[in-house]
Amino acid sequence: MARARRRRTRRPTTRHSGMQVNVQGLDELRDRLEELGPAYRAACFRALKELAGTIVNDVQHHVRVDSGNLKRDVKARFENNKLRAEIGWWQDDDGYATEQELGSRRVPANPTLLPALERERPHIAARIRDEIRRATPS
Repeated sequence: MARARRRRTRRPTTRHSGMQVNVQGLDELRDRLEELGPAYRAACFRALKELAGTIVNDVQHHVRVDSGNLKRDVKARFENNKLRAEIGWWQDDDGYATEQELGSRRVPANPTLLPALERERPHIAARIRDEIRRATPS
């Protein structure tokens, strides 16, 4: 059985040159950043909701329509206290969503979730940046 070799990590070396740096206002900056934390988190959540809504709309536009359930029932859900969104189908009668996404012997695959995310991927950073800029006081 092969053994994994552990890599040795070098510890950064520090040299004491006798120079001292004193940053004034660091405590005030730390306090201000703590105050802005909730505002930045809220800005990121707004960006996440906007991104998720765009992806849901994209899926609704591209999903195969038979009865209309997949188009109507695709949803985004969000976890409390986490910047995380899940997009998909969670109704019991939409079990065929997996069949539509991945295909089967009878139905060719028609993926819509991943392509919708990939179309939105280039815009993610810009949307987050814009929301944070709006939340940052001038």
